[in-house]
Amino acid sequence: MAEPVEAWWERRRRSKERDIPYPIGSYRAEWERYPVLIRQYHPELNHGITLTQIPPATEVYLSWQCEVGHIFVATPEEQRGRPGGQRRRSVWCPDCAELASPTRIRPALRTEPPQSRSPSARRVRPAVAAPGDSLWSANAPKPASAAEGELRQRLRDAYDFDLTHNAIAVGAPFFGRLEVWPDLVIPELRVAIEYDTVGRHGLEHVGTREKSDRHKDRLLRAVRWEVIRIRCGKLRPLGPWDLVASGVTKTTMRRLDETLADIRGELIVSSYRRRD
Repeated sequence: MAEPVEAWWERRRRSKERDIPYPIGSYRAEWERYPVLIRQYHPELNHGITLTQIPPATEVYLSWQCEVGHIFVATPEEQRGRPGGQRRRSVWCPDCAELASPTRIRPALRTEPPQSRSPSARRVRPAVAAPGDSLWSANAPKPASAAEGELRQRLRDAYDFDLTHNAIAVGAPFFGRLEVWPDLVIPELRVAIEYDTVGRHGLEHVGTREKSDRHKDRLLRAVRWEVIRIRCGKLRPLGPWDLVASGVTKTTMRRLDETLADIRGELIVSSYRRRD
């Protein structure tokens, strides 16, 4: 019979006569086959116990959180038995399955650019996004440099991220709107990436514009997003995750991958890396 994770952990501590019955990483190889479950599992919902400390076959109730934010309880066996060949989030989350619609688009969070939607869909006004939601916004400026486009393409080649969103809803106005527009938005990790240079005339991201960048970063962190700024030229880091780089190079991409893993965990990031 399945039991709550905290009761199971305490029982295993007694039976094995040690404080940590299963060290972190004990079952990493077994869980790597289920990248969706890696993304849905959060130790803070399960008394600090990581997924790699739980034998996949054990009968224990665990708390999971889908990409939409629904929290539900299921055993490892129940989760591993869900359809692994499908990418729709509704096959992995009971709440999403109940709410699933034929369009498979969640208002505000899954709004696509106009050119990717049918003429009839363009006339439908999406619901207002809540603070912390990512979305596609017509207010966002167009990419400012070729390097930004190269960075986007390299991320597409390296990861299975949804990079169609270009805005994040925030709790306070930013230039008169309740949204900010990072250069790149990674909803799966709740990470925004900015590619900063001083520009042709050496005036970008300095002085008052640096103050605006700092304000933007504070708004994002207030809604539980993290920011990575790739700072080129003479620009110095503004935040804890910023990278000083000479451009979009292999070294920059390697360091960016390491930073993403530092922010969200290697196990989470590895589940999105392309292996082909």
